[in-house]
Amino acid sequence: MQDLNKGKVESQRAGAKGMSADQVLRCAIVKTLFEFTYAELAFHIVDSHSLRWFCRIGIAEEGFKKSALNRNIKAITGPTWEMIHRDILGYAKNENIEKGRTIRTDCTCVESNIHEPRDSNQLWDCVRVLTRLLERSRDDFKLKVPGFRNHTRRAKRRLLAIMNAKSKKQRKAAYADLLKVTDKALDYARNAVRIIKQTFVDPTAFPLYSDIDHFADLTEKVISQTKRRTLLGENVPAKQKVLSIFEEHTDVIVKDRRDPIYGHKICLTGGASNMILDCVIHRGNPADTDLAIPMLDRQKEIYGRYPLKVCFDGGFASKDNLKLAKQRKIKDVCFAKKRGLEETDMCRSEYVYHRLRRFRAGIESGISWLKRCMGLTRCTWKGWESFKSYVWSSIVAANLLTIARAKLAST
Repeated sequence: MQDLNKGKVESQRAGAKGMSADQVLRCAIVKTLFEFTYAELAFHIVDSHSLRWFCRIGIAEEGFKKSALNRNIKAITGPTWEMIHRDILGYAKNENIEKGRTIRTDCTCVESNIHEPRDSNQLWDCVRVLTRLLERSRDDFKLKVPGFRNHTRRAKRRLLAIMNAKSKKQRKAAYADLLKVTDKALDYARNAVRIIKQTFVDPTAFPLYSDIDHFADLTEKVISQTKRRTLLGENVPAKQKVLSIFEEHTDVIVKDRRDPIYGHKICLTGGASNMILDCVIHRGNPADTDLAIPMLDRQKEIYGRYPLKVCFDGGFASKDNLKLAKQRKIKDVCFAKKRGLEETDMCRSEYVYHRLRRFRAGIESGISWLKRCMGLTRCTWKGWESFKSYVWSSIVAANLLTIARAKLAST
């Protein structure tokens, strides 16, 4: 309820009270399970008797508009979803569905909702966004920026020239002109911010002007990294890159020889019931070997004790991780790849090692299911906080479905 009531003032007038916390949570679960858009969700929870019953919407009620569903579902924060997840794990433990005694851990990546971050595409994004904001300030608030002109057509032509260039010389010339156009758009934006600070007093315009300032800062970074890479031939480190002016929290995840993924790395722990017991969403691209022990300590936080048996992907393997896990009184620690470790050092016998190694493969199917059926391939919500909420909502929905199947199988 704290998330839903944040920033709201209690009204003394009579009228609709809006969505209850129970309704919001149930609608969020339905949206994830059926992969509905908000418009489809608004239609189906009214059209379907079973979804009406599940979402606690009475027969005489009209339902909720897509804007109300969007506003309320997005209001649930990542920490709140994690608390809901912990309550679900407690229920599964009481019902003997998942005890958390044998676990398996692996990492995967979730993409941000961005196009491939080529420098030319980002420069084009900067030009069109800044131009759009400046035109809005001119039309709505009569802001006059000296010399302002719309250069989006020229920028689009240079973008196409870069894409279709047949030689490095042609591509470099097109980049130089696109950078010149972007510099002009940035100058217009900086002048607009300066004029606003000196002369404008209209408070309704402040959100628009803060957007201009925000995107101008990002444009400056994009111009800098493009000049360094295309004109000076430098290799720009991943930590210094802006991968998207819309999702600036996005990281570059490089794994082996595979294509890079633009999003965030998440570390998942699963149980014998195929429930997801824990999830950590990381910034950057930390090594798997640095994540093994923290994931075990989180199991102690969740269940009040360490598991008896744990299985890790081969990337987690190291002698230090094995030693630290054994110090935590974990009987069997299985790494999918030995990396110089002996089977009998990790587990009580070779038989136990091979059994746990086969058990570990189940987390791969669980991750695949989350990506195919729960939308965990790509986050479609905007912003870092919403990214965390999206991932946790998918995990909560998956665990509820797993519990439902276990309850049906036991009856």
